Amino acid sequence: MHIPQGTTAQLALVAFREALAAANTPNPEYDIKKWLYAPNFYSEYRYILGTRGKNPLICIGINPSTAKPGDLDNTLKSVERIALNNGFDSFIMFNVYAQRATNPDDMEQSCNLQLHKENMEAFSYVLSLSKKPAVWAAWGTIIEKRPYLPGCLRDMLEIGNRYGASWYCAGSVSKKGHPHHPLYLRKDEKIRPFDTLAYLNNL
Repeated sequence: MHIPQGTTAQLALVAFREALAAANTPNPEYDIKKWLYAPNFYSEYRYILGTRGKNPLICIGINPSTAKPGDLDNTLKSVERIALNNGFDSFIMFNVYAQRATNPDDMEQSCNLQLHKENMEAFSYVLSLSKKPAVWAAWGTIIEKRPYLPGCLRDMLEIGNRYGASWYCAGSVSKKGHPHHPLYLRKDEKIRPFDTLAYLNNL
């Protein structure tokens, strides 16, 4: 379990570019040739966790939990299976908001604008890794937990447009149009196009 120790505004945040430089530096705890992990230590927030490759599937959740290199939770195990079974050579787990919380009800009530800014820097970097970025919307109904989350997602959509990103979903969508969370999907589930702009406009 990860219960936030306080708001992220109380933290001295590591800027994404600094975190990325550290993530590309050899680490005794995991193989940096396989894993992309920023920050490269367990903390109250996480920008990126994934495997390195030339054609990653970028999965978007709401907020990170306890997963780290070599210790994936069930959600991340499912993300990896879906990515590989859809022809991708790697996966990257990204989140609309970077604060760690096993229970989304424990997320902070207000958006930390500095954390969001650094998270968007991280998203730009993730998109830059592919010539044709594939982004998998996979946040389920959790986006309803905080009023600032749709705005964060809208910023991501704008950044994605600059990189020519294509958005997808997997499994059934909810009655309100929310894309399916990665858990409980068949391992052979195929991704299909998802109109993120129309979804946001209908929230």
